Amino acid sequence: MITDTALIFEGGGMRASYTAGALVTLMEQGFRFSDVYGISAGSSHTVNYVSGDVHRAKISFVDFMAMGEASGWGYWLRGKGYFYAEYIYQLSCLPGQKLVYDFDAFRKSPTRPHIEAFERDTGRTVYWGKEDMPTLNDLMIRVRASSTMPIFMPPVTIGGQVYYDGGIGDSWGIPLAQARRDGYKKFFLVCTQKRGYRKEKEAHPAMLKCLFAAHPIIARRMLDRPEGYNAVLEEIADLERQGDAYVFYPETMPVKNTTVEPALLHASYAEGYAQAQRELPAWCEFLSQ
Repeated sequence: MITDTALIFEGGGMRASYTAGALVTLMEQGFRFSDVYGISAGSSHTVNYVSGDVHRAKISFVDFMAMGEASGWGYWLRGKGYFYAEYIYQLSCLPGQKLVYDFDAFRKSPTRPHIEAFERDTGRTVYWGKEDMPTLNDLMIRVRASSTMPIFMPPVTIGGQVYYDGGIGDSWGIPLAQARRDGYKKFFLVCTQKRGYRKEKEAHPAMLKCLFAAHPIIARRMLDRPEGYNAVLEEIADLERQGDAYVFYPETMPVKNTTVEPALLHASYAEGYAQAQRELPAWCEFLSQ
C-alpha cells in the first residue's frame, strides 16, 4: 500500500477515455494507494480504482458509450441531459446491467475514496468519503453529482441540496487542495489536458449569465474557472519542480469532453494506455523515492 502519496484524477468528460489507459495500467501493475481523489469524470476513475475492476475501468469511457443508450441530443431535449446521467451512473451499474459495479469490493477495499461536488444554492464545495456511501446508490448518485456538467446534464438532488459538477468547486477540477488538507505532501496526478495547456476565458459570458439567470452563482463560477484552474496548474508545476509531484499529462488528446464516437474513444484509450506503459519506469522511480 502506498501511504505517502495521494492519487489524484482530474475531470474532463470523455477525455477520461485517454486517462483510463493510465488508470488500467496502475491497476494492472498493482499500485495501491491509501487515498484516491477525483472530480467529475475523475470521480468515475476513483470508484473504479477502489473496486479494482480493470474491465469496468476501461469500458466506462470507451465501449459503454457505443451501446447507444447513454448520450445524445434526444435525451437532452427530453430533459435527461446530453449524457443520460441517471442511466450512466445509477441504472447501468445495477446487477444484470451493462456496467455492473462490484460494490462489495468497493466496501471491503482499504483505499479511501474522496469525491467533490458543488452545491448550487449555497456555493459550497462538498467532500464525500466512503462513510457517505453505505449503499451502491449512495455511491453512484454522488459520482453522478460530481460529474454533472452544467448545460449538458440536469443537476442532482441529494438530501435536499442540488448539486453540479465538482469542476466548478474550490478545486477547479483537480482535487489537489483536499489531498493537501489531508496531510499529503507528495502527489501522483493523472490529468486530462496536455502539458502547457491553460484554460482561456469564457467566450460568451452574457449567454452563460442568461442561461443561469435563476442561479447566478453557477454562471459566476463558470466564468471564474479559467483563472482558478490555471492557478492550480501553476501550483502543480511548482510541485513538479520540487520533486513532490509526478504528473501524467496526455501527449496527445484526440477527443473532446463530449466525444461519443466509438472509434475515437477506442483510439484515445489505446494512446493513453501506450503512453502509460512507456512511463512505467518513471512511475516506479517516483513512487519508490
